Amino acid sequence: MSENYDVAVVGAGIIGLATATAITAQSPGASVVVLDKESSVGVHQTGHNSGVLHSGLYYKPGSLKARLCVEGRRRMEELCERSGIPFERRGKIVVASSVDEIGAMEELHRRGDGNGLVGVRRLSAAEIREIEPHAIGVAALHVPEAGVVDYSLVARHLASDLAGDVRLGAPVEHIRTSTGQVELGLATGAVTARVMVNCAGLHSDRVARLAGIDPPVQIVPFRGEYYTLTPEAASLVNALIYPVPDPRFPFLGVHFTRRIDGTVEVGPNAVLALGREHYRGARPNFSDVRETLKYPGFRRIVNRYWRTGAAETWRSAWRRTYAHTARMLVPELRAEHLVPGGAGIRAQAVTPDGELVDDFSIVETEMGVHILNAPSPGATASLAIGEHIARLVAAKL
Repeated sequence: MSENYDVAVVGAGIIGLATATAITAQSPGASVVVLDKESSVGVHQTGHNSGVLHSGLYYKPGSLKARLCVEGRRRMEELCERSGIPFERRGKIVVASSVDEIGAMEELHRRGDGNGLVGVRRLSAAEIREIEPHAIGVAALHVPEAGVVDYSLVARHLASDLAGDVRLGAPVEHIRTSTGQVELGLATGAVTARVMVNCAGLHSDRVARLAGIDPPVQIVPFRGEYYTLTPEAASLVNALIYPVPDPRFPFLGVHFTRRIDGTVEVGPNAVLALGREHYRGARPNFSDVRETLKYPGFRRIVNRYWRTGAAETWRSAWRRTYAHTARMLVPELRAEHLVPGGAGIRAQAVTPDGELVDDFSIVETEMGVHILNAPSPGATASLAIGEHIARLVAAKL
């Protein structure tokens, strides 16, 4: 027996829940269901990140990513204030460790200005110490609008406040499209909807294929591993300390984050994950590995960046190497200060040509919207992404 809805959202991460929330606001009276295979909301990328509220510093002005990040951060702060969810604008510094990085740092400054950030300023080596007494660099940017929040808490709030249904433990096994409706087959029956929205994150390309789409990208999972500073070392960091990122990659490098609970986290790195859900302590998924190895886009990445990948894998294997990287920002750090923490899997969309897709990627069909790439700052931008998708859905309804 089938249950009928106007909209079915696949994925109960923060973007799926934000999208469902926005649809109910923009299309009053529309019935909405959120489907997820897990037993709770926000299990994957939502619950495995550093909790940073990104300011919008890194993204090319005018890009979808830049616009949705800046707007999303503002909306997220408003939601937290309205709902009593703790968040803090702690600010961060982005440190150039050598003169070779100053050009890239200045480009970030231009991007921040272009995206309307307030108060971004360049720091000298001495001024770095005024904000972060234990950090070093030849220069840095101070970004006062960066902050921290607990995205898992935000996701739970969105789920509890949603004017629609959230169905957990409900993996989508097949999708059939007929005139005027989409049928999503579940183990316990089926759901039909006028429009489906694919917010499946790590499995977004697979859900798109179930819906009969040949997606222009494939998800290649990268694992980011974190350490937590011991209590005696936590005083080395006041807020957020980042390196100038390598412009070739959509990763921000190993950095320090004083989280909303006061603990200090170091990371993440970026290594190939042996499965789309290969967290620390989890078994490799060799079916996922084979799928990745067979993909032409991944093989082209390896040919182009194998040295970088080997260095990341070495750093993952040896805590002292990881600590050495972190000491480029905070030289007093020692390997014994690092306690193994969590790990997150980044759903990185890769083209067949081996390009790491940097901007958000959204594909529309007659009765569907598929979010195929929404990496960092996806959580920060989630409420704005949800409103953007809700407008697309409203046109279809």
